[in-house]
Amino acid sequence: MGKKLEGAGLRGQVAGETALSTVGKEGKGLTYRGYAIEDLAEKATFEEVAYMLLYGKLPNQDEYDSYTSKLRNYRDLPRELKNVLTAIPKETHPMDVLRTGTSMLGNLEPEGDFTNQNDTADRILAAMPSIMTYWYRASHFGEDIDTLTDHKTMGGQFLSLLTGSEPSDEHIRALDTSLVCYAEHGFNASTFTARTCASTLSDMHSCITAAIGTLRGPLHGGANEAAMEMIERFSSREDANVGVKNMLANKEKIMGFGHAVYSDEDPRNKIVKAWAKKLSSSASNPVIYEVSEEIEKVMSEEKNLFANTDFYMASTYNFLGIPTPIFTPLFVIGRTSGWAANVMEQRADNRIIRPSEEYIGPESATWVDLQDRD
Repeated sequence: MGKKLEGAGLRGQVAGETALSTVGKEGKGLTYRGYAIEDLAEKATFEEVAYMLLYGKLPNQDEYDSYTSKLRNYRDLPRELKNVLTAIPKETHPMDVLRTGTSMLGNLEPEGDFTNQNDTADRILAAMPSIMTYWYRASHFGEDIDTLTDHKTMGGQFLSLLTGSEPSDEHIRALDTSLVCYAEHGFNASTFTARTCASTLSDMHSCITAAIGTLRGPLHGGANEAAMEMIERFSSREDANVGVKNMLANKEKIMGFGHAVYSDEDPRNKIVKAWAKKLSSSASNPVIYEVSEEIEKVMSEEKNLFANTDFYMASTYNFLGIPTPIFTPLFVIGRTSGWAANVMEQRADNRIIRPSEEYIGPESATWVDLQDRD
């Protein structure tokens, strides 16, 4: 084997410029177009954040009303796409459903000329909750639901279609905040994949599909699902304390802690943790929050690791009644706005992304005819 490269996996390497976000400056902090995530999570709707990422500024009232109306009109799905979703088995991972649904939408509604990129991005963004919830209700309950709802926000639409009942304002705002936190995050693996795809002048649907495939991997997306599966093992704080220490002693991976970029804290964690605590007060299973808090305490004391946004996102989504396999698809729904914005930014000043490599194979090899090989 050759020597291990410094910055292997491109860790710490600058791969381009962006005006969309800053991530982990001085080990902490997250901004979208200069706005602190704390302010956006408290004051903005997800649709405001999506508009800002895709159109370059926060919308005024008229622009916001027009944009939310546009997204609502884009919620309906073509019958051909519904037929494909209906054919996908119940056992399929929901991330694979979104990957297939996005690709199929691209066949039915191709982007065409890049002058259509904003409309295409908005259509994909608005269709994501519909794709997920339509498949879920069709595959699990045999229902053919109408995705063209009047809910003002995507969060409200998603929760109502997923559960079949009207969510509370508190639940809608909690989900809305989670989408804001997931919307954009620099040149992470899925975003960099989308930009690499865009650099070849590929279409928007291909770029988003490629990003979904990248987020599908457990080292990128899926930490919220893995965290929930771990949390559910424990029935009390005491049980969690002993259990996690045993996991650490056995060198088992504890998902939802540490981060590739942040060195001090994930600024999104305190936002999501506050929501998890708030929702736990009226939840039927509040022990999930208590267990989560104990796991965070043990990881800090034993490993000096902080919780990232995925850790408390698990209990937050659980309190909202969302099945665990659908946690990462919600990451997709939020991040689609950031992916599409990165695709457009890449196109605006494009050069094909083609890094160099260091060869570590044999210096030379001598050809041997087939019949003479060992």
